[in-house]
Amino acid sequence: MDKKTFTNSGGSIKKAGFISTNKAFTLAEVLITLGIIGVVAALTIPALIQNYKKSVVETRLARFYSVINQAIQRSTIDNGPVIYWEAMQEDYINDGNNRINKDAILWFNKYLRPYLKIVDAKESKTYEKGVEVYFTDGSLMIFSINSIIFYPNAKDFITQEKENYGVDRDRNVCGIKYFDFQFYPDRGGILPLYGYSEELLTDERLRNDNDLGCKENVSNERALCTLLIQRNGWKIPKDYPFKF
Repeated sequence: MDKKTFTNSGGSIKKAGFISTNKAFTLAEVLITLGIIGVVAALTIPALIQNYKKSVVETRLARFYSVINQAIQRSTIDNGPVIYWEAMQEDYINDGNNRINKDAILWFNKYLRPYLKIVDAKESKTYEKGVEVYFTDGSLMIFSINSIIFYPNAKDFITQEKENYGVDRDRNVCGIKYFDFQFYPDRGGILPLYGYSEELLTDERLRNDNDLGCKENVSNERALCTLLIQRNGWKIPKDYPFKF
């Protein structure tokens, strides 16, 4: 038998056999729900951002290490063993604003540029006065005579370091915004050892060396943070002393 529609005394239409159970949320209930969502977001979003930043650093460090050493190996086919390459010289000129190392760009153009996919490379006016090399993934290296400074995010160099052109870099962000490598022709490539032989670099020394250790206060900079991350499979250790 079909349900019948009828009109009640108030003039509204109802269907026989059905009772409406719809109930709207009150303003208080909506505000409580939004408050809970806000608290959860406040607790989780910073952690998500932190993990994302760490992931970017890990990925770009590993990629840089692989790409730059592959480029060196490919260059040896055309230029012979690395140990016999010409050394980058301190051949400075004054560009009217600051000194630059004109030999550095010539060296880079010969030995590395043909074997890398990059956005740009130019003489650097930084303390190292080497070559600024901008990679397609948004990272940057400064290749100089004494060291390779790698920024996973080139923006960190552009925004924080440009003010220090001609002055030593901000070493308080070493191991966070930038990471140290060195070029070892006698070992055939770029390594994160920074002046030490690997057998002397115990985990304890990586973390606690007073000169270059991966800790808050050092006399130089936290160059050994790079090796600490490499030994962990290019993953930032859970007990890493700095946040990103």
